[in-house]
Amino acid sequence: MKAAAEVCPLCAGSGWRSVSDAPERGVRRCDCQLRARADALLAAAHIPKRYEHCELSNFTSDFPGADSSIALAHIAAARFVEEFNPRDGQGLLVVGGIGTGKTHLAVGIVKELVAKYGTPCLFYDYRELLKEIQNSYNDSVQATELQVLRPVFEAEVLVLDELGAVKPSEWVWDTVSLILNTRYNDRRTTIITTNFADEPAAGLGNSGGSGRTLAFAATRRETLGDRIGERMRSRLHEMCRILRMDGPDFRQKFKSASFR
Repeated sequence: MKAAAEVCPLCAGSGWRSVSDAPERGVRRCDCQLRARADALLAAAHIPKRYEHCELSNFTSDFPGADSSIALAHIAAARFVEEFNPRDGQGLLVVGGIGTGKTHLAVGIVKELVAKYGTPCLFYDYRELLKEIQNSYNDSVQATELQVLRPVFEAEVLVLDELGAVKPSEWVWDTVSLILNTRYNDRRTTIITTNFADEPAAGLGNSGGSGRTLAFAATRRETLGDRIGERMRSRLHEMCRILRMDGPDFRQKFKSASFR
């Protein structure tokens, strides 16, 4: 039996409350049940403790005086929540330098989707996900590759943080292709953050002439095309709207590890 202090005064612990105003006359779920469901969904989203404070409502206070592109990205994120349609599978690719607020924005979107629509979401750091998949090949580990990947495939909204952060290999490319193509084919929403510029792989862009290609590739910064391959970069353009966030590293500027 619930203690008296735990019983909701609106529904007396039943989970339902009466609605007398027309045209909603009858009963509906009590707010206490909606809050409990939201809390359960947030726990299931596996948001890291470092980012538990992140919300769209406190984004501008955490990134004061930011570049105009960051302010525009914040507006676009709020619009994404308002226009969210789980059936169209339209996601976001958030591109920007270190410490510009990409992860904060992604977590803020997750919290809004949970609060407004009760949308099941899942957060994964790209590096940690690949590590878990690799660990599943170890005979001493109980989880299989499919058990690790199933929630990634099936999450209504997946946040994949720091895409491209792992040095590319054939296995990495195959794994990224499997994840993105599965979600694309199932029309599931994917929100991706990356520190790498959304540009072609080496040798595919304008390097100033074929004779300079090798020298150009040796001096240029790696791009998203380099890290995940051009085929998957093209797939992302089909799956996602692109938000670009420029500006300084706020974690360095304010010496605070809580900013991202």
